[in-house]
Amino acid sequence: MGLKSDIWIKQQAMSNSLIEPFVDGQVRDGCISYGLSSYGYDIRLAHEFVGFDQPNDIMDPKHMHDGTSIRIPRSNPRICIPPGGFVLGRSFEKITMPRDVLAICLGKSTYARCGIIVNVTPLEPEWEGHITLEISNTTPLPAKIYAEEGLAQLIFLGADQICEISYKDRKGKYQGQRGVTPPRM
Repeated sequence: MGLKSDIWIKQQAMSNSLIEPFVDGQVRDGCISYGLSSYGYDIRLAHEFVGFDQPNDIMDPKHMHDGTSIRIPRSNPRICIPPGGFVLGRSFEKITMPRDVLAICLGKSTYARCGIIVNVTPLEPEWEGHITLEISNTTPLPAKIYAEEGLAQLIFLGADQICEISYKDRKGKYQGQRGVTPPRM
């Protein structure tokens, strides 16, 4: 398995809709950077979130309630996560994975340095959709996150051979997700 470069990512994005919309290069003008980097792609956060603020509720992946859906107006592109809080967001970009590539989604260090953690998650071969992003505030202070700015980076790893059964083949439960998607059984 080998790491894929910016050249491969750009070729795939242009010919196979790997990333839509695709930004060819890093955008940094007054925002947390996003777009193509040397060996990855920095994805943005969309304006859609699900928060969980029921004090008597239990977080249970087998019996998850829908939470409170929050849509952020474009005029105010930020959301504040309470101390020790957690929200689900989604990527601005839609991703379509090739059959011979695995991507790993990692939080950006700009947010990690503020105690905001994005859960590491794999994007399996032939998975497609918007990525549901799990965002935690590990600090005792409120923390801001910004829509339409960089939140996480995708690292693409190419396989030596094509997998026998892809995520699409086994009809994965998160295939084709479009909005913020809570756990499914």
